[in-house]
Amino acid sequence: MLIRLLNSRLSSLMIFVRRSIIIPSDFDLGMKMKSFNDNKQFGKALDLFDIHKKNNIKTASTYIITQALKACTQLEDLQRGQTIHHLIPLSMKDDSLILASLIHLYMQCRDVTRAELLYNNIKEKTLPIYGAMIKGYIKNNQANKAINLFNEIKNPNEIILNLLFNACAELKTVEALNLAKKSYEKMPKSFRSNHYLLTSLLDASMKCGDTTYAESLFNKTTNKVLPMYGAMMKGYIENNQLNKAIDLFNQIKNPSDINVIVLFNACARLGTKEALYIVKKVSKEMPENFHLNSRLVNSLLDAFIKCGDCASAESLFSKTKKSIINYGNLMNGFNKENNPLKTLDLFNQMKMNHIQGNIIIYLCLIKALSQIGDYSICQLFIKQIPNSFLLDNQIQNALIDMWSKSGSIDKAKEIFDKISQPDRIGYTAMMNGYGLNGMGIQAIELFRQLSEKFLDEITHVCILNACSHSGLVAEAQSIFKNISVKTESIYGAMIDCFSRASFFQQAQQLINEYERDHLPVLTMYMALLSGARNVNNSSLAQHIYDRMKKVFPEQSDPLTAATTLLNNVYASISDLEKASNIQKELQKLDAKKKIGLSWTVINGQISQFRAHDQSHPRSNEIYAEVKKISKELLQHGHQYDSSWITRPLNQDETIESVLCGHSERLAIAWNFLENPNVKRIQVTNNRRVCGDCHRAIKLIAAIRKCEIIIRDANRIHHFHTDGQCSCNDYF
Repeated sequence: MLIRLLNSRLSSLMIFVRRSIIIPSDFDLGMKMKSFNDNKQFGKALDLFDIHKKNNIKTASTYIITQALKACTQLEDLQRGQTIHHLIPLSMKDDSLILASLIHLYMQCRDVTRAELLYNNIKEKTLPIYGAMIKGYIKNNQANKAINLFNEIKNPNEIILNLLFNACAELKTVEALNLAKKSYEKMPKSFRSNHYLLTSLLDASMKCGDTTYAESLFNKTTNKVLPMYGAMMKGYIENNQLNKAIDLFNQIKNPSDINVIVLFNACARLGTKEALYIVKKVSKEMPENFHLNSRLVNSLLDAFIKCGDCASAESLFSKTKKSIINYGNLMNGFNKENNPLKTLDLFNQMKMNHIQGNIIIYLCLIKALSQIGDYSICQLFIKQIPNSFLLDNQIQNALIDMWSKSGSIDKAKEIFDKISQPDRIGYTAMMNGYGLNGMGIQAIELFRQLSEKFLDEITHVCILNACSHSGLVAEAQSIFKNISVKTESIYGAMIDCFSRASFFQQAQQLINEYERDHLPVLTMYMALLSGARNVNNSSLAQHIYDRMKKVFPEQSDPLTAATTLLNNVYASISDLEKASNIQKELQKLDAKKKIGLSWTVINGQISQFRAHDQSHPRSNEIYAEVKKISKELLQHGHQYDSSWITRPLNQDETIESVLCGHSERLAIAWNFLENPNVKRIQVTNNRRVCGDCHRAIKLIAAIRKCEIIIRDANRIHHFHTDGQCSCNDYF
């Protein structure tokens, strides 16, 4: 009897012990789960929980349950978390740590309603519960609710205050800034040594636009830590004070990888030669292990690209783990420096590496194709874009632009017509396509269909340019008069329209009108000078040039272009003395003339030519074909126009050899050499086609019975087999 009584009491005691403390097996389980969570092996933590406690959760400790809920939260596995929630015994339903973990789970899984329902039923709310709610509101973009909740707390701890500053940073308002400042002033002095708190307050101040307050707080802090520098640098970037971010970085003795990332971001935003120098210097000096940080490598790659050094970016790209972000950044960089062939190479690399493209990749691809401007290449690559992407509005607008720039206006119109409700970008792309292809009337018809909400600077500039390229001066004037807000770009487009049509007095009047209230604009004078070049008006060209030198003395590159235009005018009227003097002036300016390039596609292969190119493996055959074409031209009455030669001839040169050596003529000859019976040739130029080439190509199209499409820097010329051009000789 006594033994039975002792056994009964011992059993009761063991049950009490199990319920009161973590028995060794529970302790081990909890520590193992924590270890898995700490190492981000959340699935393993849950597997361990399921094996040992899921079916007997009543014996589990608070620690084990919170570790299981933490794993569910990190995985955003709401269903599994709810299962654990339903298994929690009534005896533990009011446990504040478990309640805080549940709220955190629901908030992080974006189930705000369930979190709020749980919170509202809690009688005694603890700081961890408040913290879970505030953090959840910030996560779910409801920072105002986070601040309202903060105002209910009497004695917030450091964690709560840190969350408040995060909420204020999200709101970016004056009210949020004032609350952050007020809370900082009221908090215990012991909190002010908390580096996390100070970093969050700096971040909030910067994001709310008060750089002065942030600087004051930062300067007063004696023991500055690297995250503080990072918060200040990010703030300077956000407030467009990029040089301050760089200056602050230079004060850091041993920057962290995060500090370096922020520096590269600042340099990328600047995009200058000086910024590139800093990027190269820091990237060479940083520790080797920094190169293992994918975020840092991405930011370095971005900085190289945006600072205009795609060669360094390409070298870095070849050494790093490939990601779709890196591919997109580098493709975008190549497009910006007008190197579309490398963009296509990268796209092909992606395919070989079995990396599926996204919308950014396909937009970069289409942009590259629009730069190349060849119908066959466009067809080849567009087939590789999944149909689901072809239905995307951004892709469709980009395709309209691409087909237009490839001289395939019918394909562009086909896509435009399939869009049920075109947006402003779609209308603009289609109008611009009409303008490029010499279809100004169609552009105006489309413009008349535009809703008033789409009428802005971009659409107005687009339609005025379309009128300009088709010589529709009266129509452009009518549109210009009806524009209520005339911007610099709108004035510039109308001045260009007048100048192309040789309406120089009207163009000058518009310039005078604009300058009554604004500073002079160089591009307006360049448009006027270009118009004078078109009609070889040397006195007007000289007058404009002299005015430009006086008004824009510091603008070296544009003045070099203006000097070149003036040289062309004097050369075209055979005033060799003045042309020679200007040539000497260009030499003093150390002017580097833009190399004329043409590329064409034959049998899927892209060939590129420069003027008088001798680098092609079949160069001798190409020049033999050039001579053959020249002989045919002369037989059909063509006379070479020496006015388009703007430099002295060398001893071994003739007027014929210089003009026949233009890059577009070499590209055309290469097409006929490869396929003597070709019926359609397409060439893209990076410069404007000269007058002699224009007359010659019209005749070549008629003689060889081959349609020739030339896209130059300004427009697309469709040379038909009847010897006419779509521009009607207006270019």
